[in-house]
Amino acid sequence: MPAPALTLDALQLVDAIARRGSFAAAAKELGRVPSAVTYAVRRLEDDLDVLLFDRRSYRARLTPAGAELLREGRHLLAGADDLARRVRRFAKGWEQELRIALDAIVPFERLLPLLARFCEAAPTQLRITHEVLGGTWDALVAGRADLAIGAPEQGPEQARLGAGYRTLLLGRVQFVFAIAPKHPLAGLPEPLPLAELRRLRQIVVGDTSQHLAPRTAGLLGVPDVLTVPTIEAKIAAQIAGLGVGFVPEPLARAAIAAGQLVVKRTEHARGGQTSPLHVAWRTDARGKALDWWLEELKRPEVQRALVE
Repeated sequence: MPAPALTLDALQLVDAIARRGSFAAAAKELGRVPSAVTYAVRRLEDDLDVLLFDRRSYRARLTPAGAELLREGRHLLAGADDLARRVRRFAKGWEQELRIALDAIVPFERLLPLLARFCEAAPTQLRITHEVLGGTWDALVAGRADLAIGAPEQGPEQARLGAGYRTLLLGRVQFVFAIAPKHPLAGLPEPLPLAELRRLRQIVVGDTSQHLAPRTAGLLGVPDVLTVPTIEAKIAAQIAGLGVGFVPEPLARAAIAAGQLVVKRTEHARGGQTSPLHVAWRTDARGKALDWWLEELKRPEVQRALVE
């Protein structure tokens, strides 16, 4: 027994008749002769063994079965149209997928306006991973990402030697030494001596590198270290008084303003310093989606929104 002739063409035909109200009007819209439309509908009804239109009145009305077919069929038609648009755009240089490694120092919610604009403009699918410290560079070197946002300092040796990577400066982030107001260090005079800092537990965020050597930042040489998965977790642990450490001022700003953390000057060189953040990308991964992101990330207002 032959399969029912339920094709996109048949669904478009049912949709046109339902919208126009008659076989003749649908035929005119689709550029067909009325007899061809009538034949096509009868064949579809025979194949499905259901009546799709009630022909007893002047206006062609869908039966309950026809209404159900059209309701589901319109989803298929919309999906087919979307697929056709994507295929046409891919043929014009848009990548099928762009992989972005986002450093934890750039809050994901700050990326949302860019994501909204990109999803409106491009057919390329995005895959975003969350990385810490050297994890952004590791993702590029290992081929897990095409673009890194917020990559710290200089890249690994492979990038410094120009092995298929390029960078642009995204901005600079200030780090401050922040502790809970009731922490034992809070009452000591500034600058806090390194000897005192090294006696206490330090909260650090674990590097997500899988292939490159893991990085550390701002370590005080203490024997007691609590490693947490995110910067948000680090700030929460320091608010709870579980330890001390340097935090990016933009991410800790709300906690500092609320009195949950207090900033103290230290003898450590990192206190008050700024660290550069970069955008980095693989030069063998060029396409219109990557070009779109690079153009956006060069804009000063975008850089400020992500970093400051």
